[in-house]
Amino acid sequence: MSALAPSNTDVNIRITEPGFFDEPGYYDVLARLRAEAPVYNSEPNTWLVSRYEDVRAISRDTAHFSSNRGVLINDPARRRGAPAGSLLHMDPPEHADYRRVIGREFTPRSTGAMEQTVAAIVQDVFDGLPRGEEIDFVHDVAMPIPVRVIADLLGVSDTELDDFHRWSDAMIEVSDNPTPETYASAAEFWAFLQDRVAQRRTHPGDDLISMLTTTELTDEDVLMFCLSLLVAGNETTRHLLAMGTHALWAHPDQRAAAVDLHTTVEELLRWVTPIQAFGRTVTDAVDVAGTTVPAGDFVVMLYASANRDESAFGPTADRLDVTRATSPTHVAFGFGEHNCLGAPLARLEARLAFEQLLTRFPNYEVIAGPVMTHSTLVRGAKEMKVVLQ
Repeated sequence: MSALAPSNTDVNIRITEPGFFDEPGYYDVLARLRAEAPVYNSEPNTWLVSRYEDVRAISRDTAHFSSNRGVLINDPARRRGAPAGSLLHMDPPEHADYRRVIGREFTPRSTGAMEQTVAAIVQDVFDGLPRGEEIDFVHDVAMPIPVRVIADLLGVSDTELDDFHRWSDAMIEVSDNPTPETYASAAEFWAFLQDRVAQRRTHPGDDLISMLTTTELTDEDVLMFCLSLLVAGNETTRHLLAMGTHALWAHPDQRAAAVDLHTTVEELLRWVTPIQAFGRTVTDAVDVAGTTVPAGDFVVMLYASANRDESAFGPTADRLDVTRATSPTHVAFGFGEHNCLGAPLARLEARLAFEQLLTRFPNYEVIAGPVMTHSTLVRGAKEMKVVLQ
């Protein structure tokens, strides 16, 4: 047991082992970290940073904190000591140049143009749900919406969706569970993307891959972006939808107050924080909140802790309030240079999905779960039984 764990819990604070995010005393430990050890040496060469302003400062300081040697807690780039090549792993100036090329497809304005397509996908998913019967909300709602949206962006046909679901899960699992099976699925997805990029080079369509092949990006650049889009776009929205649905059920007063869905989605992002943590490697010894962190060490930004920091969100930071003012801005999408490129799309999907849920099934009940997924990246459900009514 960690010295910081509350005495009535048995919390594993080893951040590299999946399960820490799912401990019953998890949020109590985060509160104690903020109060007693805001820069905490949890394992050799690994530091946990838990306060809002410190997380934002690290996110802004690309001179001292590099993404180039891995950002996931169990990032393969950390194991092999070499850059991974995706947008997530780029530092300035390369990151800005790459992001400028693809960013125009993910501005709020361009995402707004997709609203009709996303709305049709969301409506189709909800049209297929049975009233008054038990469903697995993750499998039947939270997973298919973002996967279908991303599949549409990439020009994936309906006949390829089952494989796309499987590949999506494998890409998340492979960093924590690098088994032959997950590697095989990841390799299948890579081969699929290689083939699709080659096709679009000679026979372009109106999908995102076709657009990217008309830029100065190399084939590998396009491939790495598609991988990043699948992982980030799918997981963030999936867990926001599932855990947000659970939160509104567990807090019926907040479900009743969820009138302004823009504000509701922002508060659910803060409360749920689908992506729990990203890391940076220290390039030169640096002071973080009075603690000297040596060069070469890995600093983990605990986004969920920052999003419940009383110094930022006030004395009600530990409460769900769907009428909460949107300032200051939560860090559910990160902050600074690597603020999530797909944030406008995730917000759009969530707003449309919660609109359908609360309009069609205002009295839905969670009857079992959530059964949590063990991960060092996300905190979310892999199963949650719901009756829609």
